[in-house]
Amino acid sequence: MPSIKENLQQVTAQLPEGVQLVAVSKFHPVEALQEAYDAGQRLFGENRAQELIAKAPLLPKDIRWHFIGHLQKNKVRAIMPYVSVIESVDSVQLLKLIEKEAARIDRTVDVLLQLHVAQEETKSGFSIDEVIDAGESGELTCYPHINVCGVMAMASLTDDTEQVAREFELVRRTYVMLKDGPFDESEHFNHLSMGMSDDWPIAVKYGATLVRIGTAIFGTREY
Repeated sequence: MPSIKENLQQVTAQLPEGVQLVAVSKFHPVEALQEAYDAGQRLFGENRAQELIAKAPLLPKDIRWHFIGHLQKNKVRAIMPYVSVIESVDSVQLLKLIEKEAARIDRTVDVLLQLHVAQEETKSGFSIDEVIDAGESGELTCYPHINVCGVMAMASLTDDTEQVAREFELVRRTYVMLKDGPFDESEHFNHLSMGMSDDWPIAVKYGATLVRIGTAIFGTREY
């Protein structure tokens, strides 16, 4: 059975230049994260606030933590001291709360806008119309303690690769519309986070700059 280091080397060797790996470490123990860190990995993704705030103090301080799960409003304050990027901003209301909490501790936080393009209704995010309307109204660009750095999305959980490709293409088009529109003067709006262990090669074809891979690195989750 390959080690975490070997898995990491195999994954990173396949990534094109300019595509960053977020190692999705949710449900995996601190020892597994440390092994990945020792192999050179610095970006880790957690999707539960409780896990992030438990793990972060036990691991090296130069790790950049990406929060990638649904963020409950009552957990924003708890993750703020640790998180580098909140990838899963799914509403204007959440943006406003992140601004408030970032201002409270006098820091600036990077975020991505989560788009809902998958067929599963359980997945959260702005609809395409919602995010375009919010951009045109100025509701995405008025936060002095937030850098909106791009968009994030998950494709449908399906074996239909053509459907996955269509969804990633829709995300890419929306990203371009936002970059050419409300974020045309932003130096930060440069990231497209999409693609996981099963579909990241398709995501890369459609412009992903961040891929979120867990199982291919750490193996099956430990629940």
